Amino acid sequence: MTDRILVGIDDSERATEALSFAIDEWPDAEFLLVTVIDPSDAGFAATAGVPSGAEEWYERATADAEARLSEVAESVPETATVDTATTVGKPAAGLVESADEEDVDHIVVGSHGRTGISRVVLGSVAEAVVRNSPVPVTVVR
Repeated sequence: MTDRILVGIDDSERATEALSFAIDEWPDAEFLLVTVIDPSDAGFAATAGVPSGAEEWYERATADAEARLSEVAESVPETATVDTATTVGKPAAGLVESADEEDVDHIVVGSHGRTGISRVVLGSVAEAVVRNSPVPVTVVR
């Protein structure tokens, strides 16, 4: 039986679809919505090399993640039990570690839909989660 489901949340439409799927599929489950802050994203910020710039980037990323999780959690039907969490690291590793630490029964993630060479070059969070997860994973396309 699936009692606790981790749903990976980012700013993509696929993440929203993954949450909708999970709620429809397991309406009585408890949902853990997880956003992973990827520090490698700071490298693209204009102030990334400045120590205070890195702190500002992290504070902004944390606030954005918490706002996103709050907004998504509010969209979940009131009958569902929802917890939220933010972690720092590579997205796939963060989701897998959260699943292990939070004792979830299942992970649901959205597929970003890349194919061909871009998937090989850029990697795939969903694929890495499937390969490394300690629990079953559903990828929503």
